[in-house]
Amino acid sequence: MPDYIDIHAHMNFAAYDADRPEVIRRSLDSKVWIINVGTQIDTSKYAIELAHEYDQGVYAVVGVHPVHTSKSFHDGKELGQPFDVAQGKEGFMSRGEAFDRSIYRTMAGDPKVVGIGECGLDYYRLDEESIKKQKEVFIQHIELANQVSKPLMLHIRNGEGGNAYKDALEILKTHAKGRGDVHFFAGDYETAKQFFDLGFMISFTGVITFAKEYAEVVKNAPLDMIMSETDCPYVTPVPYRGKRNEPLHVREVVAKIASIKNLPLETVKTHLVQNAFSLFNLQS
Repeated sequence: MPDYIDIHAHMNFAAYDADRPEVIRRSLDSKVWIINVGTQIDTSKYAIELAHEYDQGVYAVVGVHPVHTSKSFHDGKELGQPFDVAQGKEGFMSRGEAFDRSIYRTMAGDPKVVGIGECGLDYYRLDEESIKKQKEVFIQHIELANQVSKPLMLHIRNGEGGNAYKDALEILKTHAKGRGDVHFFAGDYETAKQFFDLGFMISFTGVITFAKEYAEVVKNAPLDMIMSETDCPYVTPVPYRGKRNEPLHVREVVAKIASIKNLPLETVKTHLVQNAFSLFNLQS
């Protein structure tokens, strides 16, 4: 059994091209297991490939991130392809990927794939047409998860487009037949309870180590309904701020959860690992 599970990592991203095996080995040697999450076909396929390189402790989730349902600029840490360097911009242009049901159905059947996503709604600076497309693709992911009986990995972000949590809850109530996790949960406790009522867990990143606004949700959320993640290479926790994040740092997230809840670290570690094993049907 691992001591920790980073339930949402991106070791399949270009940010780790120079030292990926070393970073993964560092985590596994410290009894930290990793679930790498896809964001489109390329990164989903690579998450599966990575999972098969290790006998135990590395798994994959496959899907289309909501921001990839339309064309837009994104961080080069993901695919690393330069875009319009002449204008001082770096990153890549999202293809505006359609959800190819047959391809994702095949990937979802792989035994190393433990979930579907990250899918959902991202309302940061979006127009109505983009939101409509996101909702359509979100429902397609839910239907696939229902079909293969694997949990959803949700990405939900409020913004100029409105309350994404409210809209996501309505869609889940109508279409979802299984469980899932709300990755990088940033809503209030009343919103969290609505997800709990649907059987969905929430997970916390390193942001809780330096942002106080998450404390109420962390403190009040039932221990059997939460999990830990890094969302690496992003949101590096204290005391590693300013450096690239990695799965090993999930230990800082768990320690902060224990501190906020005023519970023994061993108790929190045990529950969070059990929660991940239960939701993602992992085997020791």
